[in-house]
Amino acid sequence: MGGQGLSAAPRIGLLGGSFNPPHLAHLALGRTALQQLGLDELRWLPAGAPWQKAGRVMADGGHRAAMLAVLLAGEPRCVIDRRELERVGPTYTIDTVRELQAERPGVEWYLILGQDQYAQFHTWRDAPELLQRLTLAVAGRGGQAPQAPPALAGLPQRCVLLDMAPTDISATDIRTRVAAGQTVTAQVGERVAGYIEQHQLYSLQPRNTKH
Repeated sequence: MGGQGLSAAPRIGLLGGSFNPPHLAHLALGRTALQQLGLDELRWLPAGAPWQKAGRVMADGGHRAAMLAVLLAGEPRCVIDRRELERVGPTYTIDTVRELQAERPGVEWYLILGQDQYAQFHTWRDAPELLQRLTLAVAGRGGQAPQAPPALAGLPQRCVLLDMAPTDISATDIRTRVAAGQTVTAQVGERVAGYIEQHQLYSLQPRNTKH
């Protein structure tokens, strides 16, 4: 798969996030990574308790994973990995990477990021170790090379560009639109929009519909 040949190491990408909710820009990024990196598999990692977003109201993890499954229906190389949802305590990418690399030796790993995430990458737990363990694949804008934060400038790293058109879709805007009773089909697609409506997620007076 992925056009890498029988003797090449498998290529697996990691795409994490709160996915609160998952939307069409996430899907576009995943498809871009699959195509441009020649990935054999793309593992989507919905966060359980992302430390960067402490205090933010989050939809139940089961709902976020279910919406992601709806979004990724028909994407055969995409796999939803629930380990961060099931882990107790704050979610740190380094813990997940250590686990995966112990489980799957001999794999070439890619961590897929947006430019905004890359700009803050030096604040991530054990960032220097992450740089040693995998290749960063950063979505640039308009073909522009990703800009490394100054704090990472002196650290050895493997970083490649994912060239994709910028989007103005944001999860924050989606939640705001839902709370205001506005449609979000253009941002999340019909199936995710239907799931949000069915379970009354992000509305001002949600029903008790734990998933």
